[in-house]
Amino acid sequence: MTAGGSLTDLVHSYLDLRWHMDPVQASFEGLSQHDGRLGSFSEARIHQHIAALKAISASVEEQHPDSLDDEIDRTALLGEIRSTLYRLEHERPHRRNPALWLSHVLEGLYVLLVVEDRSKESLQRSTRERLRAIPGVLDDARATLRQCPPVFVDTAQRVGDAGLELISLVAAAHLQDNGQEGSDGVQQSASEALTRFIAWLPEVADDESSFAIGEAAFNFRLQFQHALRDTAPQLWRYGESLISQVEAELTALARHIDRATPWPDLVDRLRDDHPTADQLVDVYAGEMERARIFVAERDLAPLPEGDLTVVPTPGFLQPLIPFAAYQAPGVFSSNRRGRFYVTQPHETDPAATARALRDHCTHEIPSTALHEGYPGHHLHLLIAQEQTSLVRRLVGTPLTIEGWALYCEDMMGEEGFYETAEQKLFQQLALLWRAVRIVLDVGLHTRAMTPAEAVQMLVQHVHFQRGHAEAEVRRYCAEPAYQLCYAVGRRELRSLREAYRNAMGADFRLGDFHRAVLRFGALPVSLMWWGLQLDA
Repeated sequence: MTAGGSLTDLVHSYLDLRWHMDPVQASFEGLSQHDGRLGSFSEARIHQHIAALKAISASVEEQHPDSLDDEIDRTALLGEIRSTLYRLEHERPHRRNPALWLSHVLEGLYVLLVVEDRSKESLQRSTRERLRAIPGVLDDARATLRQCPPVFVDTAQRVGDAGLELISLVAAAHLQDNGQEGSDGVQQSASEALTRFIAWLPEVADDESSFAIGEAAFNFRLQFQHALRDTAPQLWRYGESLISQVEAELTALARHIDRATPWPDLVDRLRDDHPTADQLVDVYAGEMERARIFVAERDLAPLPEGDLTVVPTPGFLQPLIPFAAYQAPGVFSSNRRGRFYVTQPHETDPAATARALRDHCTHEIPSTALHEGYPGHHLHLLIAQEQTSLVRRLVGTPLTIEGWALYCEDMMGEEGFYETAEQKLFQQLALLWRAVRIVLDVGLHTRAMTPAEAVQMLVQHVHFQRGHAEAEVRRYCAEPAYQLCYAVGRRELRSLREAYRNAMGADFRLGDFHRAVLRFGALPVSLMWWGLQLDA
């Protein structure tokens, strides 16, 4: 692949390569022409992808943009390419993590269940094509995977078991009424291939292989993916400090609510305050609307075009969304509506329903609503998608995406959004969870922390149920330098706000600061400092 031309041409070349390698992500972004394909992470494909990325990177490095905005975009694009290359050449998840392959395959089916701007005929065709591709992709996976850490194999087995149900769901949704259901056996072939793959997985598990990427790779991600100056040891210390700070705040808040009850016991008791299953959707919708009005009335941020609808999770998606989930529209989708799915528990066992509803605590819903909706993810991502720069629409870091949403939980509290001390208590509990994630992220990947130790820390500090904690830690093992993004991104945005406040003096307006930040999309916060011409 030859890369050349203007920065705009190079951005298009990069995106073409990205969609070629990951057609599933293209589907999520609204590019329907890729809906019938699946990618492959075979050695041959990865070598081709690396060569193409290096060619584009060399051409991007040679660019000399005329404007500061273009130079910031060039820097962001280079950071993404460099971090991708390092991951493929040194971390090699395509060789070590079978869940990478399975997640790609199954997300390729899942997206066909949730997109709203495709025709019925198109979805039927794409479903059939992706199901037909599954056996070949899994054959490539078996030829590529070697010496996989047991935690990755365990995760892949769990994902694979759920995948069998997903194949049935997507086939029922898009193939049953086309008059030719099952005529070429694509559903059966896909299911059989997945069953064989799941049965084969134990053969590739290697007890001597570690999931940890190590400190050098971790620091590389910090520098190039997130554009952070901090190294792993510095973030470890910050995480420990933040845990102590938030635990003290929780103790003080609990004492204000009920002087005789320690905060963990108080949280456990308050979780019994929750809507009924039939009330859940309306309660979440009401809090999201309250947050939207709060933002508008105080001019805290611009409101993007595109509604946010809160809906019950459809029956065919409930196995995939046991609690709740936000689904943003794709960048190129004609439908600009975001959706927040809420799964209403309707267990035959009343005790099971009661346990499920405790995760929808009345006092916790306000912070969840603003985090996912206004001014959190929905507002942020839709404003990013309105930018003229393709880089700012499509390139970013979870440090900014997750950091923004967590920053908003703080900011809205400072502005008076939380109505009770109990709501503030649960907002601080969410911050404690994110503080613990910093220590676990750094510890698991750079300090030989074991998954069992990480689970115990979640149980002890955040009082997770053990099964929930185990599921969390499996994800932390597979996604290095991601879990720290929430709390560290919050810190970075708060620091940027203070610098902006000092620069503006008496002219500081919180809404103006948010407008200035949001025009950068999800680019790293350090590039916002540069763009706003502030001294770090």
